[in-house]
Amino acid sequence: MNLMQTDMPATATNVAALDTIVYAIGQSAIGNILAARSDIGVCAILIGSDADALEQDLGHRFPGKMLVEDEPALRYDLAALARFIETPATGLDLALDMRHGTPFQQQVWAALRAIPCGAAITYTALARRIGQPDGARAVATACAANTIALGIPCHRVVRTDGTLSGYRWGAERKRTLLDKEATI
Repeated sequence: MNLMQTDMPATATNVAALDTIVYAIGQSAIGNILAARSDIGVCAILIGSDADALEQDLGHRFPGKMLVEDEPALRYDLAALARFIETPATGLDLALDMRHGTPFQQQVWAALRAIPCGAAITYTALARRIGQPDGARAVATACAANTIALGIPCHRVVRTDGTLSGYRWGAERKRTLLDKEATI
C-alpha cells in the first residue's frame, strides 16, 4: 500500500519518512509482541495479551507519527524476539532507536543494555553505576518509561533484597524472562 504521493517534493518525502513507524504483532511464549521500527531502528517492543491494546499503546507513545502495519518488514525482528525469549543465549542484536527518551532516560537505558544476559542489578546499584547514587527512584521511573522491552532489558532490575519489583509488562513475564536467562 502506497501511503505517499509520488508528486511530493523530495524534502516532503524525507520528512514523511521520518514521521513513519512500521509495526507488526507476533506471538511468543510470553504473549503478543508488537515490534515497531523507525527509519533508525527498533523504537518499540511492547508485550501483552491483547493485540488491539498494544496498537493503542503504540499510538499513545508516538503521537503525531504515521503508524503503518507491515508484517513482512518486521518478520525478522519478530522472529529474533521470539527466539530470544525461548533461548536468551542467542542474544538480541537489533538496531535500536532510543531517541524518544530524555537524556537521563537514555543514560539509564544504555546502562541497562550493558547488563549481561543472566545477570540482574538493583535499582540502587544501577543508579550508582550511572553516577547518581541517590537516584534509585529516578532510575525506576526511567525503566518504566522504556518502550523497547527486551532490547533495553529493564526486566533485569530487581529490588535491593533481590525480589521482583513492578514490570510494565507484568510480574509473571518478568519472572519468566529472568528464569529463562538464569539457565544460561
